[in-house]
Amino acid sequence: MHKHIYDITGMTCNGCRSMVEKKLNEITEAKAEVNLSHGTAEISSTKHIHIEELQSKLNELGGQYAIHEHGNGEHAPQKTINDIPDSPSNHYICPMFCEGHDKIYDNKGRCPVCNMFLMPIEQVDFNVKSYHIAPNTSHAGKYYCPMMCEGDKVYDEFGSCPVCGMNLEKIPETRLQITFSCPMHPEIVSDKPGVCSICGMDLVANQPIEEEDNVYLNWKRKFFLSLIFTIPVFLLSMGDMLPGQPISKIIPASINGWIQLLLTLPVVFYTGWTFFVRGWTSFKTWNLNMFSLIALGSAASFIFSLVALIYPDILPSEMRGHHGQIHLYFESVVVIITLVILGQLMEAKAHSKTNSAIKELIKLTPAEAVRLHNGKEERIAVSDIQKGYILRVHPGDKIPIDGVITNGNTAIDESMITGESIPIEKKSGDTVIGGTINGNHSFEMKAEKIGNETVLSQIIQLVNEASRSQAPIQKLTDKVSRIFVPVVILIAAVTFVAWLFLAKENSLSYAITNALSVLIIACPCALGLATPMSVMVSIGKGAKNGILIKKADALEQLQKAKILVVDKTGTLTEGKPVVSMYKGSEKFSNKDVLQFAASINKHSSHPLAQAIVNKAKEEKLVDIDVTKFENISGKGVSAQLFHLKAVLGNLQLMHDIRVDIPNVITEEIENLQRSGASTSYLSIDNQFAGFIAVKDKIKANAREIVQQLNENNIKVIMLTGDNELAAQAVAHEVNIDTFKAKQFPYDKLNTIKSLQKEGKIVAMAGDGINDAPALAQANIGIAMGNGTDVAIESADITLLKGDLKGVSKAIHLSRLMMQNIKQNLTFAFLYNVIGIPLAAGILYPSFGILLSPMIAAAAMSLSSVSVIANSLRLNLKKL
Repeated sequence: MHKHIYDITGMTCNGCRSMVEKKLNEITEAKAEVNLSHGTAEISSTKHIHIEELQSKLNELGGQYAIHEHGNGEHAPQKTINDIPDSPSNHYICPMFCEGHDKIYDNKGRCPVCNMFLMPIEQVDFNVKSYHIAPNTSHAGKYYCPMMCEGDKVYDEFGSCPVCGMNLEKIPETRLQITFSCPMHPEIVSDKPGVCSICGMDLVANQPIEEEDNVYLNWKRKFFLSLIFTIPVFLLSMGDMLPGQPISKIIPASINGWIQLLLTLPVVFYTGWTFFVRGWTSFKTWNLNMFSLIALGSAASFIFSLVALIYPDILPSEMRGHHGQIHLYFESVVVIITLVILGQLMEAKAHSKTNSAIKELIKLTPAEAVRLHNGKEERIAVSDIQKGYILRVHPGDKIPIDGVITNGNTAIDESMITGESIPIEKKSGDTVIGGTINGNHSFEMKAEKIGNETVLSQIIQLVNEASRSQAPIQKLTDKVSRIFVPVVILIAAVTFVAWLFLAKENSLSYAITNALSVLIIACPCALGLATPMSVMVSIGKGAKNGILIKKADALEQLQKAKILVVDKTGTLTEGKPVVSMYKGSEKFSNKDVLQFAASINKHSSHPLAQAIVNKAKEEKLVDIDVTKFENISGKGVSAQLFHLKAVLGNLQLMHDIRVDIPNVITEEIENLQRSGASTSYLSIDNQFAGFIAVKDKIKANAREIVQQLNENNIKVIMLTGDNELAAQAVAHEVNIDTFKAKQFPYDKLNTIKSLQKEGKIVAMAGDGINDAPALAQANIGIAMGNGTDVAIESADITLLKGDLKGVSKAIHLSRLMMQNIKQNLTFAFLYNVIGIPLAAGILYPSFGILLSPMIAAAAMSLSSVSVIANSLRLNLKKL
């Protein structure tokens, strides 16, 4: 057996790979395996195949693919982890290989070249040149299939996937286009900051205009238009089933059918035409799905009704009803099309929400920055910042770009990255991240990362990638359709042949009529209702219980989840630091310590300071006026209280001013820190006076809910950006066995990907911007309602109360919904199992009975009513 590896050029997507592999396998005695990532083909054969013969075979695909001998310079040589010397598993490497495959780092962090998060070395595939975290930015604004049928192939215009028929989704822009205008003269508009040419006022950034979702609006318009025509058709067709037959008394049967036809035409040839196109595509590619069933049943119903209306005499007399009229199925056509349009409308709304997460992330970047140039300040657009620019960041402003502090010190709220609400003290030489919020001190910084290199851009790219890669779950109806459609067609064909050869009179008429009856009776009216009715009732039930569901697929998958990944801050804890303990020394009482600390901190916006101030208010302690207030960067504060010199800060500050901490206090504080508390020491006139411990409080029912989830065989894993000590304390308190600390957004995303590669369905609950990529990647993303807009937009389910108890309720709701859907499908298929043989005429040889169209219509209505009634039972269930 000969084995040979070749390089293949011209492949751009998985569809290309599939075609190339199939074409090469057409060569006699050749077995080809094509790898898209590596751009290679491994060909095994009993004899050597000349490369010219391989190229000739590929030319049959149109000439865009070329095959070369492997290693001719077009592809990088492959490496494995064994090629890296001394590479222990706890080392890290840049996934973009900016400094080559050999540059290894000892600690987790970001690459100094591209600013990407470093990956554990054992998780990196060295056979690829780089990991492309995001789709090509040039693809922004284009469309792709969410099922990734053709890999990364994109389209210029909205439409349906030519393979599976799914709606194409738009790839969102990753940068916000900002304009500036004068508040007094709005006609003055510029793409850069400046001054108004009329009045000289500073131009201000305009709020970006939200782009309308044309796909959603298009389906919404079609749905209401379909509804306008469907309701009268349904009433005209089924109205006589009411007591007294009111429709026949108003509209003669001879006119009724023509009115139904006129009202059906707009639904078939405009609002629902897309489904017939998709159905035709599914039959051409033999990729049978729900649209195959819809197109087949609806087309058969429409054609039969049209023939029965225009040429009623060619149909057997047994097909006539009580009034001598043949029943028409126009109502079945419009009802099923309108229901499917409703499903597409819900799907379009869900996709629109997904893209909103990226829009919210983009908005985190400020519109402008202050540049220091030739000793002067000038306002510039953030998009104009270049590497090396010196920028000034004022108190309370968002940091415009990633860089390093060159002058000054401050405390920065980095909760968007770490998820932790306590600001990080920064000094000259420390790195800062664009989009994070500056504290109450001004500083100067040097821009080092711009454009797609920034951390915020990486988070946007990660959310974008995760949203695209998270293909919708294949609907149960589609799975059934792959079997059901061929079976129905086969039964219809057998019916046609049987009647054609066995009927003694009018054999062709009976054959056509009964074959069409089989196709009509299989029209998925109840089948179409089975899933959307249960979904709509479940979504309403969830909303009443504070569970907002954006994607029905997520609720469907939730009952399969065996792993729940949770963030710490805001999910297991309150997300707001509170004073857990305060204690004085021999000279100062407990209340003295709290009163002094609150008086010093009353003008500070730091969360720890606010926690102390709030506790003093709760204890109704009176503020003391302070003088000579001083901020000691990174360590604490000092002030004059009456004649006393008070210093409040960390242990390092106490060492600096030579304050001795009693051993018994040190041991007590170490125990508090092991429980996750942050401690501030107070000294008065350089003597230890006491301490205050501040802690993020565990949510009241967190431990109980974790226990319930464990009892339901759902493993809870905690991922947090906080330190190891705090993470361990919270995990122990709520009884979580598995946790990871110091997790960057990429780390959380990577953990979920690893779990998914093991074949596990993963749910993720979080509330911060740093959780957004992981929420988008998870099979089911669950956001706390008290979290950030970005997290909420990235998630599939939002818990309004921000309580983990909602997760338990959502899982229970998911199980109830899936149980209800299966019951509905049973009703729908029971109707088909009984109806199809009757429509085929199975009773005619023995009893001379053909299925009456009125009975068929009544049975169809009954099956639909059964499905609706069963779905409404969900409202009676308790979560």
